[in-house]
Amino acid sequence: LFQIMKLLHLLSLQALSLLFANNALFALAQDDEEETAVETTPEEVPKYTPPEGSQTFKFEAEVNRMLDIVVNSLYKHKEVFLRELISNAADALDKYRYLSLTDEAIKSAEDVGLEINLEYDKEEKTLTIRDTGIGMTKEDLVENLGTVARSGTSKFVEAMKQSDNADSTIEQIGQFGVGFYSSFLVSNRVTVASHHPTSPKQYVWESVNGASDFSIYEDPRGETLKRGTEITLHLRDDASEYLDDTRLKNLATHYSEFVTHPIKLRTTSTVEVDVEDEEEDETKDDEEKGGDEGKTEDDEDDLEVKDEEEEKPKKMKEVTTYSWDVLNSNKAIWTRDKDSISDDEYQNFFHLLNDNEYQNATTWSHFNAEGNVNFKSILYLPGEKPASYQMGQIDEIKGAVRLYVRRVLIGDEFSLLPKYLSFINGVVDSDELPLNVNRETLQEDKILKVIKKKLTRKAIDLIRDFAKKSAKKDVGDDDAEAEISPEGDVDVKDDEDDEPKEDAYLTWYDKFAANIKLGVIEDEPNRGKLVKLLRYQTSKSDGKLIPLADYVAGMKDWQDSIYVLGGTTLEEIKSSPFLETFKDKGLEVIYMTEAIDEYLVKHTRDFDGMKFVDVSSENIKFKDEDADLQKRREKAYQKKYKPLTKWLKTLYGQTVLRVQVAKRSLGSMPAVVSSSDYGNSANMERIMMAQTFQSEQDMMMGMGSMKVFDINPRHPLVVKLLDGMPDSEDGDDETSSEPDEDTTDAAWMLHDMAMLNGGYPVSDPVAHNKRMLKVLQSQYGLESLTLEPEIDPPIEDDEPDEPDFDAMGGMGGMNMDDFDMDAMGDMGLDDMDLDEM
Repeated sequence: LFQIMKLLHLLSLQALSLLFANNALFALAQDDEEETAVETTPEEVPKYTPPEGSQTFKFEAEVNRMLDIVVNSLYKHKEVFLRELISNAADALDKYRYLSLTDEAIKSAEDVGLEINLEYDKEEKTLTIRDTGIGMTKEDLVENLGTVARSGTSKFVEAMKQSDNADSTIEQIGQFGVGFYSSFLVSNRVTVASHHPTSPKQYVWESVNGASDFSIYEDPRGETLKRGTEITLHLRDDASEYLDDTRLKNLATHYSEFVTHPIKLRTTSTVEVDVEDEEEDETKDDEEKGGDEGKTEDDEDDLEVKDEEEEKPKKMKEVTTYSWDVLNSNKAIWTRDKDSISDDEYQNFFHLLNDNEYQNATTWSHFNAEGNVNFKSILYLPGEKPASYQMGQIDEIKGAVRLYVRRVLIGDEFSLLPKYLSFINGVVDSDELPLNVNRETLQEDKILKVIKKKLTRKAIDLIRDFAKKSAKKDVGDDDAEAEISPEGDVDVKDDEDDEPKEDAYLTWYDKFAANIKLGVIEDEPNRGKLVKLLRYQTSKSDGKLIPLADYVAGMKDWQDSIYVLGGTTLEEIKSSPFLETFKDKGLEVIYMTEAIDEYLVKHTRDFDGMKFVDVSSENIKFKDEDADLQKRREKAYQKKYKPLTKWLKTLYGQTVLRVQVAKRSLGSMPAVVSSSDYGNSANMERIMMAQTFQSEQDMMMGMGSMKVFDINPRHPLVVKLLDGMPDSEDGDDETSSEPDEDTTDAAWMLHDMAMLNGGYPVSDPVAHNKRMLKVLQSQYGLESLTLEPEIDPPIEDDEPDEPDFDAMGGMGGMNMDDFDMDAMGDMGLDDMDLDEM
């Protein structure tokens, strides 16, 4: 019961707030302190009395609620009012253009161009948006601006649908009623003057922000509008920023750059002009007329000289001039047929989107998506990395893909593509996004989700097609050009450049490979397509990057896995001892030098049915070998080396997971530390340790310590270690004695060698160094490593040390052969920069 009472109380408070929402931003609970009440009170609206003879109408309840929503919560940014009003003006222009072709009564007698004009008055603090569209009668003003439900545009579109008119030229941008009320975001009072072609008079609609009514009266100025609507916003004090031509130009260009009709802004400029004093000019003329009669030629000459010497400075005054600047000269090329657009036009449009006229797009895709959702789009692949990528940050780029609705920008903050494709530039224009309430909360709209899905597929297809075309161009045309001589002989013209052309996709891939790999990891639905875009260097590719499909095509008949090996550099990978066996068998291995490759392999697992296998993992078997023979050998080796493997595991402790006889050929290596099937490779462990906040303890708790110590049963060093094991009656029993110190040191040196062979760091560098010193001591036959006493050189006079040119490789590393003596012999003083010397 208490919850119900509380709910009823909240509902009653909400009803009260709806009744008075336009007068203030109400709180549900009243605070007794006056300071709090002052802070929540909006700017006081100046009192206004409509002119005599005006009619007053009450807003409908829906409008009152809408005004409260618009002013307080609908829009995140006040600046969108200009976008809404320009969109409505464009609607009115489109409506007139259509009706003037079908209704002679609508067509104006006077030729008035279809345009939208913006102007402001700083003294009056007003901003005016004027169009030459269809205009409104007195009844239209009452009906369209007094209710949301009967908006002029929505009613017109509904009538068109009912008449089954499929004319594609009628493209209304928004719902007039809702967009119009955004003017109260920045205005204390709004005045709308409108003249319909069929109306004999011009009427004015006027309302004050927060009022529950509006007034309509005949315009006392007369018919100042030949046709159309003029909206005058009496701006609030906190909206003075919109009384600046630069601010208005930026807003109109940002949101309405591609509106079909011209948008013009009246700009002011002050210039200085010459001013002639009329009185002085008249006096001067009289003197010249009266004095010319009695003057001689000498006097005239003297007078002319005097005028030249006593020239008076010209008077200047400032004059304010007005001009109209067109703000939307750029055209929306995505609305045109792609066959009619040249490559230069596409590149120029890319420069506009990218705000960089010096970088061209690599390729692009212009398409119309049809189905459940229809939209038009152009997507560009840039040729260079964005600035944030060059800083090592693969983040979403604001404004990379812009969302338009009938050529009006809705926003550039929507994530229309996944993060890994955020470098792609483009536009999306849809007629099906809901515009009747809130354009700022489209992110969760179902239609927008469908658009995102289709855009992602189109972007991936764009990269795929680019890769295919580049590969074909790289192969080139085998047919040589032939020319026929005047004698009729056929002369085959060989290409001068026999070198193959550079693959454009590989050039592009070198810059954006990390994005494609990130997509393979994150985008599971499109992983199959993205994997085909990867390119890697292999042990058989001669330094070239090849796709995985080419690797699979070159696999052995018995091969069922894709072999990979990671490392920090190509040189490190190529020198890895793991490759020895694979080279002997002629198996191709993919080189992975990027840190992200390790994560990619873990997420992808297979390609075209072939699993990815790291050559540094433990259980690698080749199907070209006799499985039964290998099984019998493994069993025999395990029994033979059991004393050694048990002792080594006890000796090495937690540094390895287990010690075993290698189940694969290790080549010339006596031992190697491999990663277990479920552990991290050496390269992956190094990457994880380099990450911020990653500690060695975390690595030990995870997969980092799952190392397997494999010994080579055929290597002499391993056989010698086995001989150093104490004898026992039964190989399965524990030996009572331990191996000698030399055998233990040899075992630890084998351990360190195996760790380095596997790509892992030495577990105890200090102990490793001590053992190496003992080896060197034994090698040189030193009885002791005690240091020699310090030398006591005789005292010498203080003289500067002579440079040791031999140790320096000549005179400071320079050689006289490095100098061009002939050129220096021709050099004069004029050729030397003495100031720098």
